[in-house]
Amino acid sequence: FAQSQIRRTRERQGDACMGQCLSSNSHSMSNLFDNIMLLSDSYKTSHWRQYPQGTTTVYSYFESRGGKFPETTFFGLQYIIKRYLTGVVVTQAKIDTAAKIVNGHMGQGEMEHFNRAGWEHILKKHGGRLPIVIKALPEGMTVPTKNVLMTVVNTDPACFWLTNYLETLLVQVWYPMTVATQSREQKKVLAAYFERTGCAVTSPFSLGFQLNDFGVRGVSSMETSAIGGAAHLVNFLGSDNMPASTLAMEFYASKGPVGFSVPAAEHSTITSWQRGGEVDAYRNMLTQYPKGNVAIVSDSYNIYNAVSNLFGTELKEMIQKREGRLIIRPDSGDPPKIVVEVLELLGKAFGTETNAKGFKVLPTYVRVIQGDGVSYESLGVILENMTKHKWAAENVAFGSGGALLQKMDRDTQKCVFKCCEAVVNGVAVPVYKDPITDPGKVSKKGHLRLVKEASGLITTLTEGKGTDEEDLLVEVFRNGAMVQEWTWEEIVSRAELGKTADKLFSTKL
Repeated sequence: FAQSQIRRTRERQGDACMGQCLSSNSHSMSNLFDNIMLLSDSYKTSHWRQYPQGTTTVYSYFESRGGKFPETTFFGLQYIIKRYLTGVVVTQAKIDTAAKIVNGHMGQGEMEHFNRAGWEHILKKHGGRLPIVIKALPEGMTVPTKNVLMTVVNTDPACFWLTNYLETLLVQVWYPMTVATQSREQKKVLAAYFERTGCAVTSPFSLGFQLNDFGVRGVSSMETSAIGGAAHLVNFLGSDNMPASTLAMEFYASKGPVGFSVPAAEHSTITSWQRGGEVDAYRNMLTQYPKGNVAIVSDSYNIYNAVSNLFGTELKEMIQKREGRLIIRPDSGDPPKIVVEVLELLGKAFGTETNAKGFKVLPTYVRVIQGDGVSYESLGVILENMTKHKWAAENVAFGSGGALLQKMDRDTQKCVFKCCEAVVNGVAVPVYKDPITDPGKVSKKGHLRLVKEASGLITTLTEGKGTDEEDLLVEVFRNGAMVQEWTWEEIVSRAELGKTADKLFSTKL
């Protein structure tokens, strides 16, 4: 069967045609990823034939219908729109390329599935710009789950099929949204332990460096790193993720870098001095960086010796006199246990003060960062063990990699995109699914609006209820152009702890 399918494809299009499609300078692999017609699930290329005759409008929505956390922080759509949807995205060359690929990929050669006429209509009538309107929650906003976050509808009756063709790409907002949500939840954990252990939180920046992004190498691509890392920076300031700051500056008009890091050692820069030169490696770090914060990984051999004897004795005076802070990083062992052990050794070597709530605080020139085994689940466990041993939360910052940017999927917050209304033969009809096998997958129907009730509750009105003036969703994209952009500073302000949609909206932003 497979051989016959391949044979028919080759007979229809020719090996040379397909080869040119993939390798010519005008159609390189990078350009393929910029071809909107190819940025979808394969089966969607067949859907234009499947809607009822007379369909002129397809109106769909995106939501988190539950999941790990009870509320979601919306972020990342502006990047997707500006990167993939704005301006002229349909050209004749791209249509020709997509036709070759889709018709060679879909089916068994029985028919051509690519909607050439539909895409050429967009090219000729709209100049290659997408006749779509997208409304969405302002980015950085936090709302309860089970609410509409985005709606999409076609503006050209001939392009009813386009709305859900874009689902595949638009739904990828689940990723930055979930990172932002989980990062914010970890900030809540840190804030709770700061308050519990007597640490001051005097501004949004007080927690800014308590959870740092170590995740670039742990994700699937540099684009993933940039998108996910930017989502984390909605809540924090500490990051070793340079692509994330780049994205924020380019796509969110930040006034400068939004993530910040410090000079830090890795095992290669310590172990290259050999075991006998370990103290010299540490001394070199303190000498090379005489001012400011510097982080040193300290478990290459024996962290207990490194903390007690090397830092706590041989280099003690140098550390105390240095104009800045030494941050010691354990990188192995059971995180809740090793963090407390290192704190106890540092307390013995450098002394402590006791804060108003009776918790120990190290001198300002020395701290700890735990970057191994840190996740939403382990963060509270580590902080709880610190609390049990009377250590204030401010003594330790955290770094998180794969757990921060990679350990999640679309079902973490149960993100879905569904059609909820269509116009067929001039009549608007509600569209929804109601599977008998899973009531949790019932979808919303009719025209949707996100509103704030008199009680302050944010809720979704269905079936055309409410008014446009009440709707908290904002039109961000129309017919190929961004019509509303959010700045980085606006987004960060909305995402601050204590701010959710019910507190930010009176009736409308």
